[in-house]
Amino acid sequence: MIGIFDSGVGGLSVFREIRKVLPEQSYVYYSDNAHCPYGEKGREYIIDRARAITRFLIDKGCEIIVVACNTATAAAISTLREEFPVKFIGMEPAIKPAAQSTRTGVVGVLATAGTLKATKYLDTREKWARNVRIAEHIGQGFVELVESGKVSGPEAEATVRTSLMPLLESGADTIVLGCTHYPFLIDTISKIADKEFPERKVKVIDPAPAVARHLLEVMRQEGIDETSPEGYRVELNSSGDPAGLVRTFDSLVRE
Repeated sequence: MIGIFDSGVGGLSVFREIRKVLPEQSYVYYSDNAHCPYGEKGREYIIDRARAITRFLIDKGCEIIVVACNTATAAAISTLREEFPVKFIGMEPAIKPAAQSTRTGVVGVLATAGTLKATKYLDTREKWARNVRIAEHIGQGFVELVESGKVSGPEAEATVRTSLMPLLESGADTIVLGCTHYPFLIDTISKIADKEFPERKVKVIDPAPAVARHLLEVMRQEGIDETSPEGYRVELNSSGDPAGLVRTFDSLVRE
C-alpha cells in the first residue's frame, strides 16, 4: 500500500501520474487542508504536521510514503527519514530538465514562498542553472484556486496571469511548476502563454511523472510489490474538508 500526502488536493496531481505506472496498487491519500496552504507556514509547524500524517499512513499499513508537496519535502522529508522506518519519496525541483531544454536561456519558476527559500531548491538551482537565468515568482492565489476547484475560467486566468506575466516578460520559454497544486492549472498557464507570446512556444514542466518513475524504481529496489492483493483502490482522507477532496478527485482525477 502506498501513502501520499499534501497540504491539500495538490498531491492528487502526483497521484494521477503514480497510478499510470502502478495501476494495480492500493493507495491512501491524505489532504491536510485544515492546515493549507503550507507555503507560508514555519518549518517546525510543517514538520509536526508531516509527522502526524506519517503516523496515520503507517497505521493504515502504508509501506512507502510519497510526500507530494514541494514545501513539505523541503521542510520535513529529512526529519521523516530519520524518525520513521518506511521509505519516503519527495518532490524534486525540475530545474535540471528546464535548464537543458530552454532556448532563450531563461527559466521561469512558479512556486510557494516556502519552496523558493528552501535549501533543497537553492542547492538544485545552484547545481543545474549556472548557465541560464532563473526568474522566480510565487503563484499568488494558485493554491486557493485549486482547492476551490476553479482551475479554468475568467477568475483562474486573471489570478494566473498576475504571477505568470513577470516570468514571460523576463524572456522565459520554460516554466517549472514548483508546487503540486499548480499542474491542475497547466491548461490555463499554457493558454495565457500562447496568447501573449505565441512565437515562443512556452513549455510547462510538471515534475510529477518523474516522481512516479522514481517511486517505481525505489519500490523495485526495496522489493515492494507493484500490485496490491485487493487490486486498485484509493482511500481519501482529509483533516478539514473531506467533501471538497472527493469533489476534486471526482472532477480532476477519477477516470
